Amino acid sequence: MIEYGINQIGKNVRIFDPVTLGFPSREYLGTPDHPGVIIGDDAILRSGTILYSDVRTGSHLSTGHNVLVREKTCIGDHVSLGTGVIIEGQCTIGNYCNLQSMVYVPTNSELGNHVFIGPNAVLTNDKYPPRGGRNLFGPKIRDDASIGANSTILPGITIGEGALIAAGSIVTRDVPPFSLAIGSPARIKPLPEGAKQQ
Repeated sequence: MIEYGINQIGKNVRIFDPVTLGFPSREYLGTPDHPGVIIGDDAILRSGTILYSDVRTGSHLSTGHNVLVREKTCIGDHVSLGTGVIIEGQCTIGNYCNLQSMVYVPTNSELGNHVFIGPNAVLTNDKYPPRGGRNLFGPKIRDDASIGANSTILPGITIGEGALIAAGSIVTRDVPPFSLAIGSPARIKPLPEGAKQQ
């Protein structure tokens, strides 16, 4: 394990080398005693995981191999980050979220509780790359929403509570709660009966 800064590791945390904790963000370069990470109890960090400074996680975090979480990100309890997940920083991830392999979450994104994101899904935060500069607004994914594999969510989009994004969809506008978004660009339809929560 490689540590930078001052890190706090909870009880019963399993770390498989190599893992890097507290990697300094630009503002902390050259500062040995900067704030590191806070990891809750019962976490499993698999090899290749890198958690930057000012990352806070709840209990029962699980990372796959080669996961990157950038600075000032808050992660709730019982969160699973699959292999190759990238969270670019200054994000909020709620409780019981499941991000499958190769999911990309950009700076300034918000995920509620019980959010599922399928493999290779991409969230974006820059309407006019590479000119977005400081006006970067990631998506807001509300509680119990599910995003299918290989979907793309455009900047500033809100995915409503309990909504379902079909695999491969490109979401260009807000999705109302308990709705289905499907296609490219995504069309909004009623949530299928079989997809509704009991």
